[in-house]
Amino acid sequence: MIPSAAAPARAPRATGVANGFAIDARDLTRRFGSFVAVDHITFDVGTGEVFGFLGANGAGKTTAIKMLVGLLAPSEGVAHVAGFDIATQRDQIRRNIGYMSQRFSLYADLTVRENIRLYGGIYGLTPGQIVERTTTMLDTLGLSSNADDLVGKLPLGWKQKLAFSVALLHNPKIVFLDEPTSGVDPMTRRQFWELIYAAAARGTTVFVTTHYMDEAEYCDRISIMVDGKIAALGTPTELKEKFGAESVDDVFVRLARGATKGETA
Repeated sequence: MIPSAAAPARAPRATGVANGFAIDARDLTRRFGSFVAVDHITFDVGTGEVFGFLGANGAGKTTAIKMLVGLLAPSEGVAHVAGFDIATQRDQIRRNIGYMSQRFSLYADLTVRENIRLYGGIYGLTPGQIVERTTTMLDTLGLSSNADDLVGKLPLGWKQKLAFSVALLHNPKIVFLDEPTSGVDPMTRRQFWELIYAAAARGTTVFVTTHYMDEAEYCDRISIMVDGKIAALGTPTELKEKFGAESVDDVFVRLARGATKGETA
């Protein structure tokens, strides 16, 4: 793992949003029959904040994210993402967010350039915008000479950085990252976090899940879900002080050991 001391340098993040928060959830709840996957969670995320959303398998974080991105309706509670209601304004939310799934989200049988063009069209960019942003992205990632290579032939680290950049192609207000550095080497993880910090400095809110607890230390704030509830919320320093722990990993393990639910949520 990358030690916390090796965290990439970061510019000051942007602050301030029209309604106060990029994400604002109040008593957000989701039931599947008698099973409560997400149990009245309340939290907010500011513009340009890098927010870590942590939890063991079955804790409820995946279900919560599905509600926030408009894929799943809440059973109770309210939430606004980019200023839009997750229950009634899902189309507006989808136009204002980017999403990078845990499983690689680009098309392996298309070239790098073709993937960018495809997603540019899906995001509603004009042909001119697609050409301009394609050139900028390829230059930034150092992939100009690989633009016509099949994505499936790229090393995993390059694929992940490309997928992240494509998720930001339409300049979304918020980007959701689900285990974005899973399986990549330490150097690539560091480079990926440099991209995250650059996006946050431009004012993009980053909502990230990770199982690497050293990466949680890189976040402005983190929440830790246990049994469908938020068991801890604060900056990494605040949580370590509160629990008398040396690392976020120690805090996480202590809370996760108290979990009682076994179902994946």
